[in-house]
Amino acid sequence: MAHRFPGAQEFVPPGAKLPQLREAAQKCKGCDLYRNATQAVLGEGPAAARIVMVGEQPGDREDLSGKPFVGPAGGLLDRALEDAGIDRSDVYITNAVKHFKFEERGKRRIHKKPTDSEIAACKPWLWAELTRIKPEVIVCLGATAARAVIGKEHRVLKQRGRFFEHPMANSVTATVHPSAILRSPDPESRRSGYEAFVKDLTRVRQKLEKVARAH
Repeated sequence: MAHRFPGAQEFVPPGAKLPQLREAAQKCKGCDLYRNATQAVLGEGPAAARIVMVGEQPGDREDLSGKPFVGPAGGLLDRALEDAGIDRSDVYITNAVKHFKFEERGKRRIHKKPTDSEIAACKPWLWAELTRIKPEVIVCLGATAARAVIGKEHRVLKQRGRFFEHPMANSVTATVHPSAILRSPDPESRRSGYEAFVKDLTRVRQKLEKVARAH
């Protein structure tokens, strides 16, 4: 019989600030991903961030460093934020799943997609971060983040760039994950994928400007 894991809820200290959440997450055994990962990787950025960006899970570099988005996808995201006119200091970056899920191939650790039950088990950490930050906009990067934050029915490619109401923020939107752009088969599709990504992030900036003008 498969072992049933309790989910993260019992490991999340109520009312904790972000540094305490980071510390507490290291003891999380809410799903079986903690067994092989080096550490839990929570988000990084200001506690008063106006934007929270949610990716899928830490990768190999993130698992070793303990910081989110420090690999190639993070480099692409930083460049896209700059091109979209978004100040990086306005952004808190995290992931839907906090432990790196992978399979070993030789000496390499290859990323594996988290299951719905792993996403659900980890959701209390994400919700605790969002509750603490109270962002104006949540940006889901890719399908896993959109499933975690918006729901299973959301289709990123059909609904990208659109904004929806959300209990954890004024609005939520979804776009592709930067790693999907990096995996594009040729320079032309990488370029057009990047341009579409910057366009989505520019809409986020315009949305925030609209909110600021309204206040």
